[in-house]
Amino acid sequence: MALLAISLTVSPARAMAEITNLCSEENFEGSKLTVCSFDPTKTKLRMFWKAPDGAPLKSFARLAEEVTSGGKQLVFAVNGGMYSESFEPVGLYIEDGRELRPINTKTMTGSPGSIPNFYKKPNGIFFLTGSDAGLLTTEEYLGRPRTVQYATQSGPMLVVKNKLHPALIPGSTDKTRRSGVGISKDGIIHFAISEDDINFHAFARFFRDQMKCPNALFLDGGRGAGIYSERLGRSDWSWHGGFGPMIGVVE
Repeated sequence: MALLAISLTVSPARAMAEITNLCSEENFEGSKLTVCSFDPTKTKLRMFWKAPDGAPLKSFARLAEEVTSGGKQLVFAVNGGMYSESFEPVGLYIEDGRELRPINTKTMTGSPGSIPNFYKKPNGIFFLTGSDAGLLTTEEYLGRPRTVQYATQSGPMLVVKNKLHPALIPGSTDKTRRSGVGISKDGIIHFAISEDDINFHAFARFFRDQMKCPNALFLDGGRGAGIYSERLGRSDWSWHGGFGPMIGVVE
């Protein structure tokens, strides 16, 4: 995979004030990660799921074609959360102010290892309004009515108010590539994807301790994690046969 090599004393992914469209390579405890950071007040972020014909887009390449046909340019995209075998979002999905999938409040019981990632409570919702972005647990989101342009529900939450999700295990051998999103205190959105296999606990600590995000959400892992970046020359493919919801930056 082609990565953008940036050599600066201070990581550009953490130079918060001037970030509008920037990807960098980060290292955390020996694991490489690609982080793309955006200021939602200066960058046009949105979410995508279906093509005009009603079929799921499924790939970054198809998404880029659709954006281009509309006279715009896709500069970045990332998988946008859990989806079913039919590529439908598992939880809440709002696009252009329309709720296309309802919020999912289902609870599953059993040993932590037997519960799918989405249902490891608390899960959460990443959302975009007309001027900023937010990241809340599902319970917090339900308790705060708001006008939302875009939203996607996924799980588990990685970090909640600077605390790690209680189900995450230090030193776990459950390692794979993972993607997630966090928002730092100044409102900058950080999308991260691990280029090496990493466990949940380390991935969550990366957001909290290195990227300084008090809240972070897992988007997907293994074969369902991927990014698109013109600058990095990447258009990853999901080996599940495609992606469900996607989050993108359009210029």
